[in-house]
Amino acid sequence: MGKQRSRIAEGHPFPLGATWDGLGVNFALFSAHATKVELCLFDDQGKTEIERIELPEYTDEIWHGYLPDAHPGQVYGYRVYGPYEPDAGHRFNPNKLLIDPYAKQLVGKLQWSEALFGYTIGHPDADLSFDERDSAAFVPKSKVMDPAFTWGEQAPIRVPWDSTILYETHLRGISMLHPAVPENLRGTCAGLMNPELLKHIRALGVSSIELLPVHAFVNDQHLLEKGMNNYWGYNSIGFFAPHPAYLASGKVSEFKEMVAHLHDAGLELILDVVYNHTAEGNERGPTLCMRGIDNASYYRLMPDDRRFYINDSGTGNTLDLSHPCVLQMVTDSLRYWATEMRVDGFRFDLATILGRYADGFDERHSFLVACRQDPVLSKVKLIAEPWDCGPGGYQVGGFPPGWAEWNDKFRDNARAFWKGDGGQLAELASRLTASGDLFNQRGRRPFASVNFITAHDGFTLRDVVSYDHKHNQANDEDNRDGTDNNISWNHGCEGPSDNQEIRELRLRQMRNLLATLLFAQGTPMLLAGDEFGRTQQGNNNAYCQDNELSWVDWNIDEEGQGLIAFTRRLIALRRAYPILRRGRFFVGHYNEELGVKDVTWLAPNGEEMSEENWHDGEARCMGMLLDGRAQPTGIRRSGADATLLLILNAYHESVDFLLPEVAEGSAWVGLLDSNQPQQRSSEQFAFGSQFQVAPRSLLLFKLQKEGD
Repeated sequence: MGKQRSRIAEGHPFPLGATWDGLGVNFALFSAHATKVELCLFDDQGKTEIERIELPEYTDEIWHGYLPDAHPGQVYGYRVYGPYEPDAGHRFNPNKLLIDPYAKQLVGKLQWSEALFGYTIGHPDADLSFDERDSAAFVPKSKVMDPAFTWGEQAPIRVPWDSTILYETHLRGISMLHPAVPENLRGTCAGLMNPELLKHIRALGVSSIELLPVHAFVNDQHLLEKGMNNYWGYNSIGFFAPHPAYLASGKVSEFKEMVAHLHDAGLELILDVVYNHTAEGNERGPTLCMRGIDNASYYRLMPDDRRFYINDSGTGNTLDLSHPCVLQMVTDSLRYWATEMRVDGFRFDLATILGRYADGFDERHSFLVACRQDPVLSKVKLIAEPWDCGPGGYQVGGFPPGWAEWNDKFRDNARAFWKGDGGQLAELASRLTASGDLFNQRGRRPFASVNFITAHDGFTLRDVVSYDHKHNQANDEDNRDGTDNNISWNHGCEGPSDNQEIRELRLRQMRNLLATLLFAQGTPMLLAGDEFGRTQQGNNNAYCQDNELSWVDWNIDEEGQGLIAFTRRLIALRRAYPILRRGRFFVGHYNEELGVKDVTWLAPNGEEMSEENWHDGEARCMGMLLDGRAQPTGIRRSGADATLLLILNAYHESVDFLLPEVAEGSAWVGLLDSNQPQQRSSEQFAFGSQFQVAPRSLLLFKLQKEGD
């Protein structure tokens, strides 16, 4: 190892991370409790440590120095000195090479070794002991990056919320089995750029791709020992660096090229981000980054015994966003991805944690306030997963204005209704109108409710209609993992079936669920593969299945092709009729000035739903009449949208539904029937006629206006 460079200069405490200025590199690292920081330089492959340099300056809790002859491509890490006092929350150990939290690129894979741990495994004092083995050979290294990239002249996409349809997918899984993607590019950013793959996604009519985590993450040791890995990636170790395995070229510019291709295709990119915890786990986890840099600052520790971690994330540790420098790191990360990488928004995993103080969730938490006032972050899409594992962690509807939220109540109610459960109609009315009971407050808009039937976590759409129970045996946890509350129904046979009647019913139920999703007010989210009925063979927790079970299978049969066509038709109807995606909540009140009611709920006899109808536990059919004359904005004037009638029948028998008479109309025109998905009739039906609604089916009608 070479001697310390005498030409190291003081540098600057800002910006944090490794910043190349065209002549040299400034290194800056936050640590409030360290006593010394060494910068360790490695060869290009990160195999050999060639030099250690003590950072010469400490300003406002930032250690910093400037190397005038360093350049992009330089591989480095840190060794941080300070007290090893676990009972006081301090776990400094300079024998452990540490990743720069602000590293824009990582080199090498984590190789599990006892040397990664700050304590001696097997020692009678457990994590109170001190391990002197060097971890450098086993930990990924940080790399100085040149941010230069030519983006071209394209303006940001900025899809309005009322036109947004999310398509949730996995960066690796979406292309691993796609026949048009070259094998060497599958599972990477370059794979997602493939024109044929993007053509399919764009042809659906969705507006925005939402990717599962792409930040650098760690594969859990216990999974690797079983021959599996952390496929989903909810185990971040670097908030600025793309996961190295997702870069076929090994260059960060590949991610930027992917973003440019998506934007050229008219698609937004939303990233699923995990700022609630890191891959370092609890007190018995490895020392990879923040634990060794300043454990007491980065993590929330038990107030009565700071040896242990608060575990609101359920993964062993919880980041402390109430600390100003941790908050700065997270917001710096978000701004970096929004500006330098040009992503269009973020979905926040376990977002309640990000708004949690010691006494619970607070919508005025400094993180939520920072996002709202930030000139960059306030303009991108912010979507919360509004729950965590801590006390009071379920916060659906509790986030402040400007945020959208995953609405699992929509998922549960839609599944229960079409499953045939009783007593669902009253709640269904709320869910179809963007869950105004949760979100219609403080000027929030219907887009705040992100509606979904399925997501990466849980059954796929086909599995919802094919399994009564989870089948997670492949995860090697004796089928104990994953939820038991799937609100699913196998329709007479567990798993695949050759019975044509069962197959047809399942297909109709998938069409019903898709139509409910895409005709409801709010922001719909579609899970990749649901448009053609992808299965995970009943596995509802495929987080560790990096194989054909989780990858999207593009070998689509005739049934799947028919479902794709139906999904495209649903999305086309949603786009064609703005009343299906209004920016104001439907409330069902009569507007005396305009003489209209925005939404009217109808019983099968054509009359408005009564209290008795709403509380009838056996009722499973109702109509939703959306009046196009209703006030579309805050201005007191009538709307000019089409008037639509949606009929939903979850009963196992046909129901005669009396088509209502509506002012300024002459008849009803059928737009869609889930029982006859290929029918494209413009047949008119007279007011007062009885329409026989098929068992378990959904219909959409448009009002034929007088004179048309």
